[in-house]
Amino acid sequence: MRVLWLALLLASGQAAFACDPAPEPVISLSYGSRYEDDSKTRSKIDAKADADVDDAVRPVDDFLRALTTQANSLADPATDAPAVADCLIAQLGTWAEAGALSDLQSETSNLTVGSRLAGFGLVMLQVAPHATRPEDTAVVLDWLTGLMRAQQRFWEAEAPNGARRGNLRAWAALGGSTLAALTDDPALRAWAAWSASYVLCTAEADGSLPQEMSRGKFALKYQLHAIAPLVVSVVLLDRQGVSLTSICDQALARSIGFALADIDNGTASEAITGKRQSFFDGTDELEPFHLAWLEAWLLLAPAADRPGLEAVADSYRPLTYSKLGGNQTLLWRP
Repeated sequence: MRVLWLALLLASGQAAFACDPAPEPVISLSYGSRYEDDSKTRSKIDAKADADVDDAVRPVDDFLRALTTQANSLADPATDAPAVADCLIAQLGTWAEAGALSDLQSETSNLTVGSRLAGFGLVMLQVAPHATRPEDTAVVLDWLTGLMRAQQRFWEAEAPNGARRGNLRAWAALGGSTLAALTDDPALRAWAAWSASYVLCTAEADGSLPQEMSRGKFALKYQLHAIAPLVVSVVLLDRQGVSLTSICDQALARSIGFALADIDNGTASEAITGKRQSFFDGTDELEPFHLAWLEAWLLLAPAADRPGLEAVADSYRPLTYSKLGGNQTLLWRP
């Protein structure tokens, strides 16, 4: 893995596969908030700051999207699975050996890196079973585990109090849930379960998440943004013997119910915030990735809820989100 190879492997019934080099590793990230300094609810976007953040994270997110596209190809029987798996692990290995994402120079970069770590981990969950070079897999998992350890320290010692209860903590929890599934690390598993529970147990009786409801016109958008990692974490942890579906009076189901009831008109979020929600004032458009977590939730949802959930999911399929591992319909549907 020290040098990426060109893999041209011909097998019966399989097309040739060419492994491209990894993009240039991103070692450092330093950027501020997307929002205006005087926006206490983080609901007024600063156009220049927003563009600066996008520019900073674009190389990471582009790499993640490319990885998930290739990883999802493993669902095709014609794919040369070992070649694809070894290639993607080699690409990630280039970033691992360079110490990518190890120099987070701002609070905001520490707050937001969790979703990228979760995405890389979910790629590894797809490809690791097909890989043929365990030593290369170990390099990548060591790198991701080290980054997750840094996230643990940040969230427990340095993160702002509000953020600790919100969607960014939930994304970090998903990174921990994913790495625990890959490494069977009990400390990461316990921290991921604690972090997901910490966010879930803030849910109000109606299922709204207070930290997300503090976001003004973006409240519903951020409720959905929190639900996504929480659902996938809960499913992954359930498979590791840790059940969170009933915690805090079924907080996850209540949070989902609140969001799904609100996506038609946003009246519940508007009633809480006093603001017309961004999906209904022309700022944002509800897209399939906002509801990509539905595929995973259908595995754990109460049986009585599944027909309605299936109908909602079917109207948006295929449900794809790179930070959740790509095509959720391929990953989670039986």
